[in-house]
Amino acid sequence: MKQYANGRINEYLSVAGNAIYPSYVVRGSKKSMMIDAGINLFGPLYAKSLDEILGGREKLDYLFVTHSHYDHLGAMPYLRRMIPGVRTGGHERVAGLLKKESVLEQMTRLSEIQRPLFGQFTGGEDVRLEPVELDHILREGDVFDLGGLTCNVYEVPGHTRDSLAFYFPEAGMLFPGESIGYVEDSPEGGVLVEFLSSYDDYLASLEKMISLKPKLFGMGHAWIYTGDDAADFLERSRIATFEHRKKLEDYLDSVNGDVDRAIEKIASIEYDQKGTIRQERNAYLINLTAQVKHIAGLRAEKN
Repeated sequence: MKQYANGRINEYLSVAGNAIYPSYVVRGSKKSMMIDAGINLFGPLYAKSLDEILGGREKLDYLFVTHSHYDHLGAMPYLRRMIPGVRTGGHERVAGLLKKESVLEQMTRLSEIQRPLFGQFTGGEDVRLEPVELDHILREGDVFDLGGLTCNVYEVPGHTRDSLAFYFPEAGMLFPGESIGYVEDSPEGGVLVEFLSSYDDYLASLEKMISLKPKLFGMGHAWIYTGDDAADFLERSRIATFEHRKKLEDYLDSVNGDVDRAIEKIASIEYDQKGTIRQERNAYLINLTAQVKHIAGLRAEKN
């Protein structure tokens, strides 16, 4: 089954915020955990959702993030201010980036682009991005007991160097951020491949997550897949990863290896003309540039 990431999903899982920037709230018998924290503009919306889901935002025990992109951790500073007792966690690299003013300024600029769409969610509150000290530096093999549910941490680099996935084996639930790709806005529901830091790592991370055979996974944006549809999407994502690399190589060949011209051509055709990519255009171009440069570099290494 494929469904929007909204509301209560099952006895353990609810979605805070909305499907565009979902934060997944997992409840065990003893503790609760929130996975990802969207853009900073959504901070008050997440807090309100936590009040409804948990009966009070102060009941949230953990706030963990899948990776360092502004649209997955932007509301962490706000939520930390609103919930002083929450324990935060992420990759070691995320911990370093969250202390850099230049990084926070860039995140703020990217968020502000979306203020005309989502500014109403702030309710006039202070949602500024500011340095955050992580309580838990998360690594492969870390386990957190929520009571009847355990959160197992996996390192899944490729989308970013600091990508993590969180797996709850008792319920078969996986939260991979964007390390398994994204869903194309088309009738076919194709896979948008999201390797940015390393193609090889991205593919290896996909294989690792496929081996877990999750019964449910919550995507970084918009969708939750369950049952056979979850297995089907993961396999399609693996195949799409090979196909996407070939597509980028073909575009590079069509402009004699000129990276800048390839990026311009891909954006014009794949984003502007096809219109099946929901991602905000500036963010899309940042990601596309990283992908094309990476593939061009791999080709150069072979020659």
